[in-house]
Formats: sequence, structure tokens, C-alpha cells
Amino acid sequence: MCTSFLTIATKTLFRTMAPITLFLFTIIIELCKGETEPKFPSILVFGDSTVDPGNNNYITTLFRGDHPPYGVDFTGNIPTGRFSDGKLVTDMLASMQGLKETVPPFLQPNLSNEEILTGVSFASAGSGYDELTSLVSQVIPVSKQPGYLKEYVKRVENILGEANASRFMSNALVIVSAGTNDFVFNYYDIPTRRFQFSVNEYEDFLLKKLQKLVKELYHIGCRKMVVSGLPPVGCLPIQMTAKSPLLRSCIDIENKDAKSYNGKLKKLLPRIEVQLRGSKILYADIYGPIIHMINNPHKYGFEETRRGCCGSGLLEAGPLCNGLSPICLNPSKYLFWDSIHPSESTYRFLAINLTRELLPKFATL
Repeated sequence: MCTSFLTIATKTLFRTMAPITLFLFTIIIELCKGETEPKFPSILVFGDSTVDPGNNNYITTLFRGDHPPYGVDFTGNIPTGRFSDGKLVTDMLASMQGLKETVPPFLQPNLSNEEILTGVSFASAGSGYDELTSLVSQVIPVSKQPGYLKEYVKRVENILGEANASRFMSNALVIVSAGTNDFVFNYYDIPTRRFQFSVNEYEDFLLKKLQKLVKELYHIGCRKMVVSGLPPVGCLPIQMTAKSPLLRSCIDIENKDAKSYNGKLKKLLPRIEVQLRGSKILYADIYGPIIHMINNPHKYGFEETRRGCCGSGLLEAGPLCNGLSPICLNPSKYLFWDSIHPSESTYRFLAINLTRELLPKFATL
């Protein structure tokens, strides 16, 4: 709810003492005006570590965030499996829509009917649209996540009845966030796919996978979908460590590729929407907001944008970011939590931007 979101923002602002108080609170207050019932009955999430709240805790993989110092800013300072110091964008979206404070992983045992009905995440850290991305890490590829959605629908039908479940699914907010791992781990750093595809061809290969995913979600019953583009991949600390260890500057060619992929995705989604009657499929730009934060850090209260808060901030992520890793004094001043993943503060700005700029467009459906 807005009250809890304001509380979180207040704590962050007092901790950072950044010159963004009026800016942030003006946005939040505008979003909270006339707060009524949720616009969506549920939030359903698919993708990678940017939206995985802990599904990997329940499978056999090293790609897990269920250990300290992950979760240092989460309620109770608990490592939940989220690859962040605190909450993810999807948690914040659920809160801002009045659904609940956090989105649980679908694989978490003994989820209550209320938790099921208000939304879950099927995402798996380390996954991608390309099945090869998940092969070594043994996580759940994005293409397999709709299988869990089918199980979810059966449970919703048991709770609401088949007819009501269909209406329920058509009004749920669906978030899809993936693609970065495909480029980083399958093309740039481990050039498996680079031997098969030019970067332009690999973009098209991934977009065909994404198109298949969106259509599958539609046929299961989803109608309102948000599909995220890529971030500025070349500005991830781990990429700067690999390609620009001394200057620590963003890798321009990788950012160029991300923009190329995003441009294709932005054009593709309306074409898919036309094919799927009654659907609304929106493109979420995260490249623009993140690059703006990198280029204008002090507007957002950030002091460090080139390394993560965990350990040296150059390489640590997943199992390398652990209880032996020192962490920065104030994660909210860091754009990145570890060498790959944004901090809770970064996610908060992205959530506010999505709620303000994108979600109102569903009102036209």
C-alpha cells in the first residue's frame, strides 16, 4: 500500500540525506492520490534474477541469493533468495497496487489461497529466453515457466471456479523480465552462441523465443502484459571489470547491442498484440531510466555507479557475494548491489517510473 511505500521511501531518504526529497515524495504522493482498490487482482511474474524472489531456493543450483549479505535491507534483514539488498521492482509494484508487500516465489511450499490469488513469481535467477543459458546453471529457463503457470491456474480454478478463474487471469498484471543473461553468459563472456550467430541474428533468435512465450501466456489466459527491455548491459560492473578494468567505463558496443534489441522489441510487441485479440502488451524501457541514473547519479542520491556494494563490487554476485564479503556502509547510495544486480534504491525508482508512465495505459483496455 502507499502508506508502507512512503515509509520505505522515508527511511531511505533519511538514511541517504540526498537532495531528492521533494522530487521523490511529489511523485509518490501523486501516485497515492485517490488510492482505491487494486487495478489488478494479481501480479504474475516471469523471467530471471531481476524478478526472482527465491524460486531457486527450491531447486538444485548454485545460482541462489538465500545467504547473507543478500537481504540486508529486507524486512528482518533476511536473505530471501532475492538478488538484492532488499525488495525487487515486482514487490514494489504489488505494494503500490495495494495487493501486498512482497511477491512470493511459486515454488515456496504451503502458499495460502490469499498469496496465490494476489500473485506469485515463476522467475528463476540465471535464466534466459535461450534454453542454453540455463543449461549449465540448472535453473528454470523462461520457456519452462509457463508450465508452472498452468499449475497455478488449476489452483485458482479450485479456489474461484473455472469461469471466475478465467476472468481473474485476464485481469492479472503479467511482468516478463529477461534477456540480460542470454547476452552476458551466452554471447559476450562465454561466446557459445557467438559461434553460431551475429549479434543481429542472436537478437532475432531471442525475440522469436520471446514471441512464443507471450503467445503461450496468452493462450493460458493472460491478457495484460508488460515486457521489459534490456538494461545498459555494458554498464554492469561485471562487464566493466571484464572489458574495462582500469578505466571502468561502460562498454559502448554492448550498450549499442542492448539498444538495438530494445528497438526491435518495442516494434515487435504491438505486432504481437494485434494477433492476440483482447490483449494489451506494453514495452517497459529500463535502459533509459538506468542510463539516466548512471549519468546523473546525484539526482537520485547515488554516490557509486561503477561497482556494486557487495565485496569489491567488481566480480561478486551469487555464491561469490557471501557472508565473508564486506559490504558498503550504505547500499542506498549504490546503484548496484552486487556486480550484476541493481540495489533496492534503483529498483524503487524503476517501480515508480513504471507505475507513473506505463501501468495507466492498461486503462484503455
